[in-house]
Amino acid sequence: MSTKVRTADTRERILTAACEAIAEIGFEKIRMRMVAERAGVSTALLHYHFDTREKLFTEAMTHSFAHTAVDVERDAETAPAAVILARILRNLLPTDPELHQDWRLWQELWVRALRDETTRVFAVDLYAQLHAWVTGAVRRGVESGEFTPTDVDALATLVLSLSDGYGIRIMLRDPTVTLDMALASVWRHVAAALGLPDAMPAD
Repeated sequence: MSTKVRTADTRERILTAACEAIAEIGFEKIRMRMVAERAGVSTALLHYHFDTREKLFTEAMTHSFAHTAVDVERDAETAPAAVILARILRNLLPTDPELHQDWRLWQELWVRALRDETTRVFAVDLYAQLHAWVTGAVRRGVESGEFTPTDVDALATLVLSLSDGYGIRIMLRDPTVTLDMALASVWRHVAAALGLPDAMPAD
């Protein structure tokens, strides 16, 4: 195994461990030593890759988002645009254990962003990336003729706002809000704007 591959593998293990630790116990409580032990590396090696907790946190958030996006877009050039968009919507909500972990990370980000200007700027940038993710999928569908033309930016803003609102209630285990209800509601708005069937397509 080359040095480059080993380095990439080490970073991957550290970032995966950081995501797990932050989601489980919260950013304010984690220590670099905890992440190093979970990743199976020395604290010195962890500090070599990430010299501060803050850098580790932002890299972990970026890693989490990028990992989800790559999986969803794996066949974006061949799958129907509605299927890709439906995948994105499902991944914007805590629909499985991995996405529950991602949502815990986002909740940590929101809290930290309220108190720290650097984190606030980072959070705004991450939202811009999410916005671009949704608009990109919608634009592909419009350009291919699968979707009715619409105000793409306004629709993306609505999708993210609805997803955040429903996601928080689901994470709180609010008995009046179910995952199926949330998905159906978000898709209903999307379908109306894009001229799609009311039923969300299966993957």
